[in-house]
Amino acid sequence: MMGVLNTEPCAREGLMYGLGSGIGASVLGFFKRGSFISAGNWGIASFLVVAVVAKQLCHFQRAHQHAKMRTLLGQDIIKPATPAAVKGFQPHAPTDSPAATAEKSTAAGQEKIAQRHAVGLGDGELVHSGDFIAIRPRHVMTHDNTGAVIPKFRSIGATRLADPQQPVFALDHDIQNTGERNLAKYRGIEQFAQTHGSRFYPAGRGIAHQVLVEEGHAWPGTMVVGSDSHSNMYGGIGCLGTPVVRTDAAAIWATAQTWWQAPPVARVELRGSLPPGVVGKDVIVALCGLFSRDEVLNHAVEFTGDGVGALPVEDRLAIANMTTEWGALAGLFAVDETTLRWYEARARRLEEAGQPHPTISRTAVAALRASVGAEPALWAPDSDAVYAKRLWLDLGSLTPHISGPDSVKTATPLAALEARNVAINKAYIVSCVNSRAKDLREAADVVRAVQRARPGTPAKAADGVSWYVAAASSQVLADAQASGDWQVLVDAGAKTLPPGCGPCIGLGVGLLEDGEVGISATNRNYKGRMGSKLAHTYLASPAVVAASALQGYICSPATAVRGAPAAAAAAAASDVLFGIEGSAEKGSPTTAAGGTPAADSAIRGFPAALRGRLVFLPADNLNTDGIYPGKYTYQDDITREQMKAIVMENYDPEFCKLVQTDDIVVAGANFGTGSSREQAATAILAAGVRLVICESASETFKRNAVNNGLLVLESPRLVQWLRAKYQTPAAPATVVTGLDAHVALVAGQIRLTDAAGAAVYEGGLPRIGKAAQEIIVAGGLENWVRARMAASA
Repeated sequence: MMGVLNTEPCAREGLMYGLGSGIGASVLGFFKRGSFISAGNWGIASFLVVAVVAKQLCHFQRAHQHAKMRTLLGQDIIKPATPAAVKGFQPHAPTDSPAATAEKSTAAGQEKIAQRHAVGLGDGELVHSGDFIAIRPRHVMTHDNTGAVIPKFRSIGATRLADPQQPVFALDHDIQNTGERNLAKYRGIEQFAQTHGSRFYPAGRGIAHQVLVEEGHAWPGTMVVGSDSHSNMYGGIGCLGTPVVRTDAAAIWATAQTWWQAPPVARVELRGSLPPGVVGKDVIVALCGLFSRDEVLNHAVEFTGDGVGALPVEDRLAIANMTTEWGALAGLFAVDETTLRWYEARARRLEEAGQPHPTISRTAVAALRASVGAEPALWAPDSDAVYAKRLWLDLGSLTPHISGPDSVKTATPLAALEARNVAINKAYIVSCVNSRAKDLREAADVVRAVQRARPGTPAKAADGVSWYVAAASSQVLADAQASGDWQVLVDAGAKTLPPGCGPCIGLGVGLLEDGEVGISATNRNYKGRMGSKLAHTYLASPAVVAASALQGYICSPATAVRGAPAAAAAAAASDVLFGIEGSAEKGSPTTAAGGTPAADSAIRGFPAALRGRLVFLPADNLNTDGIYPGKYTYQDDITREQMKAIVMENYDPEFCKLVQTDDIVVAGANFGTGSSREQAATAILAAGVRLVICESASETFKRNAVNNGLLVLESPRLVQWLRAKYQTPAAPATVVTGLDAHVALVAGQIRLTDAAGAAVYEGGLPRIGKAAQEIIVAGGLENWVRARMAASA
């Protein structure tokens, strides 16, 4: 059942989707602020406003498109519950509602959506990759970790949610745990949601990501964040989904906003169409294996090409979901005819079943279609959008692929792996990536095909194989039961689990034990993820998992039907066609569209420039344990001086002796990978370092760093220049270069000078926008939140 404790005025919200692009924002602002229109009459009033002003506003230029889109998506239509949520709202020329005034936009899809959810931008200021911006996401999702976010929220002095309709709470991870401690935590989360009037979905409703799509919280054209790495999944329906850390979630609860650095965008062109038997899971498994050198690490991936149109929404959700494992921060499909038909079918079905939905209604979907048709530029990347990278994959050349064992970076054509006769002990069709109705149907169809081929013998899981199945949600379960697919799987020996994460996250029954091999339709196969570190895990599509469960070894559905592999199975794997095209890098952030930031655009207290010795750490994958050893993580009484003495201890014990206050540290790729411990950032600050520049950084580390007042910027070009100059076999782990770094933080520039003061290097850096400036000046995100709450009290 739907566990909504405080339903937003969804009827008016749904009606306005797609219509706001033709509504006078000043009139809407008048209605919005007025208290004389009841929720029940809002839809009628809104419709009349549309009828009256639509013609008069059709001449508005693109200068107002982003502001219009915010209205279109309900961003400024739903009446906020607290004054804090409406502070600064101005309908037509808002300081926190970006209006694109540049003559020409070359925006990618994620940049357009981020623009619509950015706050605090100046007139004509456009969002570009690399920019630090403040965002007000449509929703923020937390699941079981809500129990950890609540104390963070309270520790910063917050007592109420800035916008109770913004958070969504869904319990899904440890739902098989009926111990009193876990049940008490669940009761506490439900009580918190009840107290603050927010949406709450109890254990058993389903995996949070699936629930957000089913309930319309993740909606095309909006930005939704989640305190979970698989928030990327929302991109499958054209919603910019991206993960945040728990401190961010607490900040959004308290202020309705947080910060975000718009990532570089990688364009992935899908060409042609998938052959029969090849599905979305094969696409993303192949992409993870074919492009396995961090090509899209910390990028937003946008899927384009003639192959996209034929991909059903379920496959798009699966692909977007596993862009997380590919290393991306988002995976976005543009809204198209397939998306619209999926929503129309869903709305029609709900109404015909006598269960009209407050958000996914025929009216809302019709309005969405009308907007996509009338103003397609709002819903798709510009034709001349600039991408950091351009990759392509020929779908027609793809065959079923298997990931692993134990790494998504290893992908093997199924036919080749089948020839190895890899025996399995456990099989899983669970998780947010592949447990939707379509997935369960495809698995059940394999069982049916086997049964038809051998009518005298029941199709059952092979001896010694334990097979586990869980629906992604209670709705999916009901659908699978109604279609008969669920019973087919049960009759074949599948053991059912409640709708939730379960074994995918290593919780509950059915985990892998020492020496076992599992094949799973989940999204991660890291060692120890689904049980013992001494087990091995492969990832595959639901149909392949079902076939393998029936046969007892990894095989194709065709093999399961025949009862034995074809003689030429290994030769069936054709070469997959894929590649990387030349990519045009964007210009320096200081010259990007939208104008050069003014020299005085630093807020009070923020240093527009930094100067310090350049200290080079010529290492890639310098993880958080190398920066701050795990043995100190839970010693809460360690002082800043002690932190300074142990920083980089596992990387280079000499670092703490060499580093000086105001040094600027430059490091290699994937800096800060590993655990999410915040001390890795605070220890660097304790050493007197205020800025780290690296080739690339773990996004979790970057968020923890900025949230604690440490700036982390990326400059592959600078690191490559330093490698050529200083990285030799005899180079120490910490190189004090003798160069001075002059960094213009607001302008986004760096200049290196030698001992004589001569410039030896000049280059660009991401600009530090006001959103990040405010957090740095405040000394971290929690202090920033306290200041915001004090100002609005």
